[in-house]
Amino acid sequence: MSIYKFTLLVFLFFISCQNSSKQNIEQLTSKIKNQVSEIKGDVAVAFLDLEDETNSVFLNVDEKFHAASTMKIPVMIELFKQQSEGKINLNDSILLKNEFKSIVDGSLYTMDIGEDSDDVIYSKINTKQKISDLMYNMVTLSSNLATNILIEIVDAKKTTQTMASLGANNMKVLRGVEDIKAYKLGLSNSTTAKDLLIIMKALAKEKVGLKEDCNRMIAILKEQKWNDMIPKYLPKNLEIAHKTGSITGVHHDAAIVYLPNGKKYVLVLLSKNLKDFDKGTDQLAKISKSIYDFVSQ
Repeated sequence: MSIYKFTLLVFLFFISCQNSSKQNIEQLTSKIKNQVSEIKGDVAVAFLDLEDETNSVFLNVDEKFHAASTMKIPVMIELFKQQSEGKINLNDSILLKNEFKSIVDGSLYTMDIGEDSDDVIYSKINTKQKISDLMYNMVTLSSNLATNILIEIVDAKKTTQTMASLGANNMKVLRGVEDIKAYKLGLSNSTTAKDLLIIMKALAKEKVGLKEDCNRMIAILKEQKWNDMIPKYLPKNLEIAHKTGSITGVHHDAAIVYLPNGKKYVLVLLSKNLKDFDKGTDQLAKISKSIYDFVSQ
């Protein structure tokens, strides 16, 4: 075979693979759109194959959502950042309290144990706790009390600025949790699927500060205790670094999914105005399964 014919065959094979890949991602996008249409509410999907970024699905990724507990990822990032700058030490201990100031007028409010997913921490009020332990509970158990303590340490404005420095310009961390006065005025933490994708991708690529800090943050995210969305229908042996978030009518999940063959991808699922929270969550979990099937085929 001549060099010309060989080169032509290689070229045609390459074009064929490209067309096949494009067709497959178009089929996946169509399938996900159909799955989204079955959810009574507003949904955003951001999927990116970190091994081949042409494999991506972006639906409503610039729409703004209440961040719910996904804002705890930026707080964790800011904690590690400030430690690397010598401003704090995660091994230090601080007094655990339950008294916070509203960003509206500085009036005091307390956290309600009945509204928190981490009830054990309330038995430790008025004792000293390690910052690193509070951070772990904030992420893995989604502890609201720990979150508010930690936001006071790092400052919400600085956290938002750090997110902007990573390219997540529309992620706004304004306050802690359960500041009802602020909530009623529409002063809430917000994000888009695109911004969460940017952050999770940066973590996966070890581009968020020090490499060892990225690895530690990912290790914490892998110990997430709430697994009813992205991991729900995936194999139980998968490593998934993720953070969920939910309030009334809102349910989110942002993840880095690690496949046994070394591949990994980022997936962000956001929802709001859910008419049926459980059905909506289950359908979002099925979208996660569709994407896993696509990447692992």
